Amino acid sequence: MPLLEEAEKQFKDREPTLREVLDLHRSKPLCSSCHSRMDPLGLALENFNALGMWREKERGQPIDAAGKLITGESFDNIRELKRILKSEHRSDFYRCLTEKLLTYALGRGLEYYDVETVDRIVARLEQENGRFSALLMGIIESAPFQKRRNFSAVTDANPARSLENGVQARLQP
Repeated sequence: MPLLEEAEKQFKDREPTLREVLDLHRSKPLCSSCHSRMDPLGLALENFNALGMWREKERGQPIDAAGKLITGESFDNIRELKRILKSEHRSDFYRCLTEKLLTYALGRGLEYYDVETVDRIVARLEQENGRFSALLMGIIESAPFQKRRNFSAVTDANPARSLENGVQARLQP
């Protein structure tokens, strides 16, 4: 039975909130494995609408922003979640942010040989108390970024012609 039909049967007198629909969806074992990780973080941000403005109610009911992380920490609102992430998961946050920004900067996914670079940048972030400039400079100064292949590099005296030849070469079988 589709999820919306289940929700309609369970909540005949009113339209369910997002949390209620997700609880119903999460009750399925296959879905629970992913949603138990994602939902607490997403629901903690539920007080913010699509434009980032604060709201107190959803469909006439107060918004419940409480949750429990898969590591066991419980929180009642976004402030408590921020405190938990800042105090107990700082290194995890630095690592995740570093991996995402390095992936973007390199234009490719990270590989096993990038682990040392990520470790160095995370150590630098921890040493400099999370300054964004430490993250940015760590990526810019890293060997993978410095030595990445730039397929659009122009080496000919006529840059427009070299670029055009490179594009044409890629298009041919």
